[in-house]
Amino acid sequence: MATLKGLIKIEGTLDGLTFYKGKNGYFIRTKGGISKNRINNDPAFIRTRENATEFGLAATSGKILRQSLAKLLHNTQDPTLPSCLMRKLMLIKNQDTTSPRGQRSPAVGLTTPEGKVLLQNFDCNENAILAQVLRADYTVNTTTGEISIPDFVPGTQLVAPPGATHVTLQSAFLNLDFTTEARNLQLSDPLNLSINLTPHNVTLAPAAVTGSGVTMILLQLSFFQKINGVQYHLNNGAFNTLNILRVV
Repeated sequence: MATLKGLIKIEGTLDGLTFYKGKNGYFIRTKGGISKNRINNDPAFIRTRENATEFGLAATSGKILRQSLAKLLHNTQDPTLPSCLMRKLMLIKNQDTTSPRGQRSPAVGLTTPEGKVLLQNFDCNENAILAQVLRADYTVNTTTGEISIPDFVPGTQLVAPPGATHVTLQSAFLNLDFTTEARNLQLSDPLNLSINLTPHNVTLAPAAVTGSGVTMILLQLSFFQKINGVQYHLNNGAFNTLNILRVV
C-alpha cells in the first residue's frame, strides 16, 4: 500500500490501482479480490453463493416486516433496527428444516414453534427495552390480540425518561405473509395517561385480523412532555418502545 503525496487527490480505480481516502490521508493499492464472475460460477464458491442467497432472503423479510409496521415505527427512532432485525431473522432462517441449503428463509422458519419463539419479545428500539420500561404485569389474548394491564399506575410502574409527563399506550395486531407480502395490520385506540399515581385498568383491543400468514401482537409506549397544554414527543421518539410480544 502506497501513500499519495501529490497535490491531486484521487478516489476510485484507475488502471488496476485503487485510490482512496483514509483518516491519515490518501492511499493507493492494487485492485484485488475475487472476480464477481468467478464467485457466481466457480464450483469452489458454491457455499458463498448459498450464504449470499439466504442473506438476501433474510434482508427481504426484514424489509417486509419493517414496511408492515411503518405506522408504529415512525414513533420509534432506532437506526440500528435493520441490522438488529437482520441478525434475528438469520437465526430464524436456520429453523427452516425443509428447504435445501441456499434456499432457507425466515418465511418458512417462522412457521415453526422454534422460529416464532425467536422473534417473540423482540424490541424494535434497543434504547427502550420494554421489560426495562414497563414494570407492570399484563396479559395477552393471542386469539383477539387484546392486551390487559390491570391496576396500572404509571407513576410507579413505568421507568419513564426524564422530562416525560404523559405516556400513550397502543397495541397492534398483525397478520403478515412473508411470501406474498399480504398484510393486515389493526391498531387499538391509543390510550394517553398522565404519569402520576392514579391507577387505571388498561385494555388495548385492536380489531381482528385475517390472513394466512404469521400473526403478531405488539405493544408500543410513547412518551410525551406537556408544555402549556400541548403534548410534544419526547426526543423525537428515541425513548419509545415497540415490542413484538407474541408470535402465533
